[in-house]
Amino acid sequence: MRLQLKNITVKYDNNVILDRVSFEIRDSEKIAVVGRNGCGKTTLLKAITGEVETANLSSDEESGIFISGKQSIGWLKQVSFEDGSISVGDEIRKVFAPVFETEKRMHEIESQLADQDVKLLGEYNSLQKKMESLNGYTWKQDMEIMFQSFGFSLPDLERPIGTFSGGQQTKVAFIKLLLSRPDIMLLDEPTNHLDLPAIEWLEKYLKNYDKAVVIVSHDRMFLDNVTDVTYEIEYHHMKRYPGNYSAFVKQKQLDYEKQEKDYELQQKEIKRLTEWIEKWKNTPTKVAATRSKRMAIEHMVKIEKPQRFDTRTFKALFTPKYESYHDVLDVKKLVIGYDKPLAEVSFLLTKGERLAVIGENGKGKSTLLKTLIGEIPAFSGEVRFGTNVQFGYYDQQRALVNDGDPYESILQNFWNTYPTLYREEVRSALGAFRFTGEDVEKEMGLLSGGEKVRLALCKMFYAKPNLLILDEPTNHMDIKGKEALEDMLKAYAGTVLFVSHDRYFIRQTATGILEFDENAVRRYFCPYDEYLEEKEKRNKGIVTDGPEEKKKAPAPVPTLDDVFDKRTYYNPGKIRSRLETQLNTLERKLSESEEKAAEIKMRLADPDIASDYEKLMELEELLSREEHEQETLLERMLETETELHELNEKITKK
Repeated sequence: MRLQLKNITVKYDNNVILDRVSFEIRDSEKIAVVGRNGCGKTTLLKAITGEVETANLSSDEESGIFISGKQSIGWLKQVSFEDGSISVGDEIRKVFAPVFETEKRMHEIESQLADQDVKLLGEYNSLQKKMESLNGYTWKQDMEIMFQSFGFSLPDLERPIGTFSGGQQTKVAFIKLLLSRPDIMLLDEPTNHLDLPAIEWLEKYLKNYDKAVVIVSHDRMFLDNVTDVTYEIEYHHMKRYPGNYSAFVKQKQLDYEKQEKDYELQQKEIKRLTEWIEKWKNTPTKVAATRSKRMAIEHMVKIEKPQRFDTRTFKALFTPKYESYHDVLDVKKLVIGYDKPLAEVSFLLTKGERLAVIGENGKGKSTLLKTLIGEIPAFSGEVRFGTNVQFGYYDQQRALVNDGDPYESILQNFWNTYPTLYREEVRSALGAFRFTGEDVEKEMGLLSGGEKVRLALCKMFYAKPNLLILDEPTNHMDIKGKEALEDMLKAYAGTVLFVSHDRYFIRQTATGILEFDENAVRRYFCPYDEYLEEKEKRNKGIVTDGPEEKKKAPAPVPTLDDVFDKRTYYNPGKIRSRLETQLNTLERKLSESEEKAAEIKMRLADPDIASDYEKLMELEELLSREEHEQETLLERMLETETELHELNEKITKK
């Protein structure tokens, strides 16, 4: 046990945020903390670090924060670099101060070791162990690999930190936190500002991190891939669930159904006993039995009626005003960019499709959307909207900026956009996006990021377009909000083109993928999971039909029973020959792959490239591919051998 919060309560201005909650951080657990926006997730992190006071219980029950030994706690809260002129490399190297101090002392001792001082030898041995625990012998390699994994290039290490954007500075602060390797790492929305490659790298890093991590995030796939324990905060209370986010959702539903069933059964039994008591309470011969049944009710451990899940969220049944024709958007050889071209894009978007635009930051995804709606001129190419197409555009950055009166109410702000509506119609539209009761009178200047997003979406949906063009619509949304938007888009009768880094949202929503990668923009006519399979085949060099063409369903492969069916014309001898040839080919490929892997390992051991980290990363990637290829070949060999064995048995029986 590293740290424990036991029966703690946190209040702000007499409002209870966390009520008698308990929380544990054990060994190298990866813990997810989930709940609605404003439920107290960040407050919990502040309680762990001691930044908020916890209320004392009036009872004798033990409560407080208990820490096992000395635990270093790291938390990425806000970016604050004192000197903007210092280089990024020097800023990051501050993390390694203990390494440099240890190294300096080791050099001092080395100059004195000629005397064979036993005491100095002992100290030197201890310093060596300390260097190993601090990863002191590989600090530069670790720093440069991590720096590049977050989308930077090595020359960026020499740039002044003040020349980077706010999002990039956040990444630098995040890199410093990871390299400091605290015993307990607290991460609040760690995937913000990261593109998909960086998120995938971070998942692998945290999964293998040998210390504890507590993650507050709305990125469901990230939580599924990293965490092994989930705590939910709901109605000011907290509950622990073993497993990742998906396991938590499933267990929560099962717990609710069981408690609801047990509650109903107990209420029926109480009702039955009560009715019996009322019927016989005045009968002398039933006095003892009546008393017994009354005691049975009193001694029951009462099961509480389960509270409904906190599922309050927005909903919308806004049907497009006009129906578009089949071809909604035709893009041909469109060259996009600002000062210089970023990419050339061609695709046809048809009615009812939900096309997700994905890829690394800076490749042109948001630029594409702005070019399509005419905010940015294209270098060349053609954009043609289909007949009757009316689009609605959502911009994540614009949604968070309030250009109007900060003292204006939500209701008045919406009304200004649609001035011909009646008050009841305005309240109804806002109510569909969780602005109910007194919420509509809240001032614009006091809105949270999530509230601004909901209001912007509400305005866009109410225009009833038949094409939605959305740039990161799930940013600043909690999980329930994301799930609601997923349901809305799947039920939406129009067409959707959206940019997102939220893989879970893409998986639930997209019918196709438009990927911006290093070399080209590719269209995949399939959902997200099939796209991942297709991309893996491409990375392995396996030839496919290509993502530019819609694929036809493959013809069914005949089974062994089909071979011997009298109605077919397959020759068992030819099939056996084919399987034997296939087995020989697989064995040859396996041998070639093993030779390649051995050659790569020899190159990795070459001292001449030991300091060339880019080359080392490239070789490690090549080795990983070859090892994965060998696993695939072995599986296919096993399948072929099994099929050949079954065929030989059938031939023998015939």
